[in-house]
Order: sequence, then structure tokens, then C-alpha cells
Amino acid sequence: MKSEWTYRPLGELVSFASGGTPSKKRDDYWGGTIPWISAKTLKTENIDTSDLFITEEGLKAGSKIAPKGSILLLTRGSGLFNGIPIARVEKDVAFNQDIKCLDSYGEVENEFIFYWLLSQKDYLMAKVGVTGIGAGKFDLDFLQKLMIPIPSERERKSIVGFASSISEKIRCNAKVNDNLYAQVKAIFSENFLDLDFLPDGWKTGNLLDIADYLNGLAMQKYRPKDGETGLPVLKIKELRQGICDASSELCSPSIKSEYIIHDGDIIFSWSGSLLVDIWCGGTCGLNQHLFKVTSNNYDKWFYYLWTAHHLDRFIAVAADKATTMGHIKREELEKVEVIIPSKCDYKRIGALIKPLFDLIISNRIEDRKLTALRNTLLPKIMSGEIDVCDIQL
Repeated sequence: MKSEWTYRPLGELVSFASGGTPSKKRDDYWGGTIPWISAKTLKTENIDTSDLFITEEGLKAGSKIAPKGSILLLTRGSGLFNGIPIARVEKDVAFNQDIKCLDSYGEVENEFIFYWLLSQKDYLMAKVGVTGIGAGKFDLDFLQKLMIPIPSERERKSIVGFASSISEKIRCNAKVNDNLYAQVKAIFSENFLDLDFLPDGWKTGNLLDIADYLNGLAMQKYRPKDGETGLPVLKIKELRQGICDASSELCSPSIKSEYIIHDGDIIFSWSGSLLVDIWCGGTCGLNQHLFKVTSNNYDKWFYYLWTAHHLDRFIAVAADKATTMGHIKREELEKVEVIIPSKCDYKRIGALIKPLFDLIISNRIEDRKLTALRNTLLPKIMSGEIDVCDIQL
């Protein structure tokens, strides 16, 4: 029970190691086999790879290894303003100077410390400081002095078992979705991108022929009125990282219905950081610099896949337009080719893709709900307010 728990400073239970960045001027430091994690890639709760890799020489010259099972915590960067990225390491990875690696001395398991840190996200958000360049930061002394509860070993195992069962389901859904999306892309490529000729009844068009692209509102003009429960505002940051209740802006729920986003809607970030995604983060209001993509004639899978197919082109166009801050203008949507099948063939192809696409959406919605459930219960469990043994899932 809680009365039997002891409390210790985090710094007495784990080591804190800082990473580093090998010189970008040395080609022999990069392109190796060691995954290298930065603030930009510390996104998911479990890490086993990265987009960047360093060599053994790069590791010796400027980074460190976070061993399997240890914890990575972002301690500096803009990511601190949107949910405090925390991750467990599934295999050895290197990491940069914006991240601290926490590794247990052995008295308390890394798994328990990881889930305790997750339970403290709201508190940690309130303690984020600001650097001279406007980025977030944590004071190391503050982190080391955080008091962590230490239940009995049996209770710790029960708590970890509860939380990890939910986390494992989330990871499983993510792996399933990776497989589903690979199937979707393969079917799409076979039927639309790898054609040697245009079948009878098919035609060519552009993105504006198959969908409408609705730009969002300047939400600072649409704040909640007195007595209204505001909607979270979906901006580029939220599209990339999800809604964070502690930092997300709110808008009035009385905005026009077409500017309200629901699970399964297709969103295209056309300014700055270009991205096309299936939104599965709950109901929210659409901010400017984002398109809500819809169609009266075609299913979501069709206009999503065509928009995603041309994303690399849009990124290249945006990169050439430094004076427009990387914006994609609507006329660019008319310059790309889309192949539109006959009604009969569209129905045939859709029968293959749509069930897979719908399952991807369903899994992502389930992941959001599971994450919310875990994050709601963990603080109550870690404070002793409820006993994990009393929870029925």
C-alpha cells in the first residue's frame, strides 16, 4: 500500500549520460550501422532505429551509446513544449546532446522508472524552462532531485505489467499498420503507377479533379466564447506530434462545420513542414496552413494516396521558393497528374484497398484511446490513489 512506499531522488536511482553529435564535416563519421537519435527523431516511446546512422569512428568522436532497456529523455528543444518525448531503447543506439540517457543502477527497474516518467508528463511540462533562443530546457539538478515512489518489487512488477500490456498492444497495432500500408501502396502502384497504357474508360486529371482542398482558419480570431468548451486547434505541430492537452490552443466549437476535423479526415500541411496524414487524433478545429482534403465522388484512400504520391514533388517545389516560406500554392495541385479509372475498375480496386485503409484508421484510433487510458490511469497508480490490481480492462 502507499503508506509502505518509500521515496528517493531520481538521481540516486539512475545515471544521467549526455550524448553528442559527430562533426557533420567528416564523411567517415556518418552512414555507418549505429542508429543515431536526435530531438527530431525522438518521437515514439520505443526506439530501435533511426533515419540517421553513424560509424564507430563517429561514436568515438562525438556521441555515446544508450544501451538496450535504458531511457531517453529530451532535455532541450522545442519538442519539450508538446508532450516531453520519453522513450525506452529496444537495442543499442547513439544519441545527441539534446537528450539524456537514464539507466538504472539496479535498485529499481528501468521499466518502472520509464512508466513513472510517463505518469509525470503534465508536471514536467510545467517545469520546462526557456533558453535564450526560445527552445525548451530542463535543469539537470531539477531532474535529479525528482522524488520517485518505490513500491515493493511485487507492486512494481504489477504496475509495469499493466502499463506494458497496453504499450505492447499499441506497438502491435503500429507494426500491423506498417504491413497494411505496404500492401495498400503495392496495390496502388500496381494499378496506377506501373501502367504501360491507359485502359479503356480511364482518363488523366489532377488533384483538383478528384478532391477539394479547404484551407483552415486563423484560429486566433475564433477563441472559445464564455461558457463554451473549446476544441483543440490542429496546427502543423499537432499534425506531426498529436494533440497535447497541456499546450494545445483552443478554438470555439461554433466555427463552421467544414472546419471541424474528425478521425479519419485527410490533412495536408502545405506550408513550412509539408506532410500528408490521416488524422486520428480526435475532434479539433482546422488552423490555417493546413488543407482538409475531401471529395464528393471518391473515397479517402484514392485522394490520400494521390496526394501522398506527389508529396516529394511538392517538397522540392517548396524548397525552391524560399521567399514564400516553403508554401505550396493551390495552382501547384493542378500541375500534377492523376489517373482516374473507370467506375467499374475504381470499384474493383477499391474493394482491395478500402478495407485495408479503414483498418489502418481503426487501429490508429484504438492506439490513441489506449494511450489516453494508460496516461490517465498511470498518475493515479503511481500516486497510490488506485491499486493496479483493482483495474479491469
